Amino acid sequence: MNKSEKFWDRMAKYLDRVEKQDEPTNFRIIEKTKQHLKISYTVLDYGCGTGTAAIEIASSVKSVHGIDISSKMIEAAKRKTVERKVNTIDFAQATIFDEKLKPGSFDVILCFHLLHLVEDIPKVMQRINELLKPGGLIISATPCIKGTFLGVLLLLVSKIGLIPQITSFKVSELEDLMIDGNFEIIETECLNKSGQQYFIVAKKK
Repeated sequence: MNKSEKFWDRMAKYLDRVEKQDEPTNFRIIEKTKQHLKISYTVLDYGCGTGTAAIEIASSVKSVHGIDISSKMIEAAKRKTVERKVNTIDFAQATIFDEKLKPGSFDVILCFHLLHLVEDIPKVMQRINELLKPGGLIISATPCIKGTFLGVLLLLVSKIGLIPQITSFKVSELEDLMIDGNFEIIETECLNKSGQQYFIVAKKK
């Protein structure tokens, strides 16, 4: 088990509480996401956490597959689906590079509060593109805090090992990474100015 896995295992019991603190922004993320979904879609929720987003969109799509590196997050997500009697979602502890995920399998891949945490973003973008069907969408919500006090603070905290590695972006840099990954940006909106939370939708070329 690596350091990131251990960190997110510890965070699993707190995540719902943390998400609730920013409930208005998270609500907008879900509502805006639903505008891009169809009942025929198969969705991958990459970095699904405790399954909140997957459960919220489940009734809008055919099926959702949620993956996370944390076994504790997946355990919590599975409990939620049982409690809420949702049977169109399956959760698994896995990375985006798991061979069980087949190329061209998904209409949409969700990346909520995640892209600033991955280690090799160009490689991840390439893999996301590979897993999407032609014309498929990546829908992301990412704090773009490069050059802000929060960005500097989190970078220092991650360097001393208290939290996993964090990449601070400007929103233009994140868009460029998507474009370089063979995506076309179709929507960008700042949903939370204080946290610089950017909602981006991009289409596989």
